[in-house]
Amino acid sequence: MRNKLIAAFACTTALVSTGVASAADLGARYTKAPAYVEPLFNWTGFYVGGHIGGAWTNQQFINNGTGAAFGDLLPGEGYRQRNAGVMGGAQIGYNWQANNYVFGVEGTISGLDNKGSFTNTAFGAGDDVFSWRTNVLATVVGRAGFAVQNNLFYFKGGYAGANNRLSVTDTVGVATGSGGQTHWANGWTVGAGWEYGVTRNWIVGLEYNYAAFTSQTYQLGGTSGNYTFDAKPRDIQWAVVRASYKFDAPTIARY
Repeated sequence: MRNKLIAAFACTTALVSTGVASAADLGARYTKAPAYVEPLFNWTGFYVGGHIGGAWTNQQFINNGTGAAFGDLLPGEGYRQRNAGVMGGAQIGYNWQANNYVFGVEGTISGLDNKGSFTNTAFGAGDDVFSWRTNVLATVVGRAGFAVQNNLFYFKGGYAGANNRLSVTDTVGVATGSGGQTHWANGWTVGAGWEYGVTRNWIVGLEYNYAAFTSQTYQLGGTSGNYTFDAKPRDIQWAVVRASYKFDAPTIARY
């Protein structure tokens, strides 16, 4: 009887030891699933949007010495005037992200209400009334920036063009008349901005830009002939708030 009890005890001990070893093996083979972390904002993709803000135009025109004397400004004489107005428009572009660096191209078209007028009183009050207007601005630029999560800080630079009109009315003296001409002025632009990804598709931002332009020749016809100027929007500066919709791109996830 005693031998049977000893045998039974030994068998039970062996079974318990085997179970513990099996449990240990199971624990060793178990791997915890990785914790999910919110995806990083991905700036890659096409986007379209709009912007609104203010623009400041510094207009310049100088008599280039060609043509008749109506307008009463001698060769080399001219004016420069600065004025501001509201601007707004649309943008379209594409971004490509590599790690924290973002590169892209963008085109914009904007309407603006920058205009001015003044009177040249060299030959009496109310003599020659000059006026100018810049009402369209377009850019095609490259962008380069650094992304910090949902924030993008960037610089931009490239082409700028503006629709510019100059006109004059001369009502006093022998050489009188009125005329105007519109030209597209070409130039360059640089700027900087900040954007924030509110959601995976919607982006808001702030931006400041500066553009300078080349001169065009304007012939303002009068009864005594053409009065010819070299004129341009010497520079345009603008600051806007932006909102864009970014089309979906592959999600970058962290684990």
